Amino acid sequence: MTNAFTAVEAAARAARAAAGSLAAAPAKTIDEALRGMARRLLVAQDAVLAANRDDQAAAVESGMSGGLLDRLRLDGARLAAMADQLNILADVEPEPARRTIRDLGDGLVLQEWRRPVGVIGANYEARPNVTVDVASQLVKSQNGGVLRTGSAALASATALMDEVVAPALAEAGLDPAAVQLVRVRDRESAEALVAQPGLIPLVILRGSGDSTRALAERAALNGVRTLAHADGGGVLYLDAACDRTRAFELIAAGLDRLGVCNRLNLLLVHRSLWDSVVPDVVAALSSRTPSIAASLPPHDHPLGYEWALDSAREATVTIAPVDGPLAAARLANDETSGLAAGIVTEDSAAAAEFLSAYAGTGAFWNATTRLLDGFKLLSVPETGINIDRVPGPRGPVTFRDLSLRQYAVLPADRAAEL
Repeated sequence: MTNAFTAVEAAARAARAAAGSLAAAPAKTIDEALRGMARRLLVAQDAVLAANRDDQAAAVESGMSGGLLDRLRLDGARLAAMADQLNILADVEPEPARRTIRDLGDGLVLQEWRRPVGVIGANYEARPNVTVDVASQLVKSQNGGVLRTGSAALASATALMDEVVAPALAEAGLDPAAVQLVRVRDRESAEALVAQPGLIPLVILRGSGDSTRALAERAALNGVRTLAHADGGGVLYLDAACDRTRAFELIAAGLDRLGVCNRLNLLLVHRSLWDSVVPDVVAALSSRTPSIAASLPPHDHPLGYEWALDSAREATVTIAPVDGPLAAARLANDETSGLAAGIVTEDSAAAAEFLSAYAGTGAFWNATTRLLDGFKLLSVPETGINIDRVPGPRGPVTFRDLSLRQYAVLPADRAAEL
């Protein structure tokens, strides 16, 4: 047994032993813990930022790309934004733990109960804010957790756990051991996280496509369920009836950050606009800071190639012609991850055709795919974005999705006693 496996197993056992304190806690106590995390983000700012500077220095030395460095970086404004999100999450009403479905007759009633999973694992990219996002979602859903971040963010994640998450849980009267952080850099710890179905039956997977897909496959072999966010890349289609000013505004909005999954990755342009619009698009991209390259036909890569995962060429957007809304939607369905796609048009019939045909997680009309985010759409942080095309949580996954459904058949005249 490797050190990585031992470390993950120990963390899982500790989380399982402590998870009962979350499951039994009233909603008021849970929300007190979340508000405590928000306070401590500001109180412990110096310690957290010092750890983050260490991570950044090591990342620069290792040659990390600009987009990934941006995701790694924390500052006072980002900590304040994280605190704001925690306070908003604390104000969100929890999902009803029990609701009556119907009267079954014979003096019986059917109720649906929501129960915590127990311990949920999470393996995610080197983004310090995700440590708090995931921890807060687990606490809100009353689950314990075992968190593993990319090694480049481990110092930041450790500071956030030790200075923010654990103390806030303790101050609220909850067991701080309920949420654990894997503190070894070994890649094997990610594999260990998806290899213990008896301790960690569900694992949230985020990060680069190949490694996340490999972990999801390994998890399936081990009998561990996953919510995997492996691939991204937003698509924007400029229809023949688009407003050009709006189109350029949405192109810019989709590129405010290059290292995120919902950024503009593939720009589709109606053939009738190609000669008049594309040169201006290329010029606008090249004039940005940093300059963004346009990958034009003929392409030497798949149309859905995700530039955010290419550290050498992340400042790139693929541009391709299409014949109309239906062709654009079908291309987005067939050639991309299915994360998000939008149409820019003043023609409602064209919008309806595109939106009806596109089967991805998020569909947008005259709006940027950057809005596909738990906080922006639902006013709560997310644990990731699930793009599976099967029933279950899809799109931004939040605390509402991290519970188990149980049916309870009860005496109708006694159910209120529970």
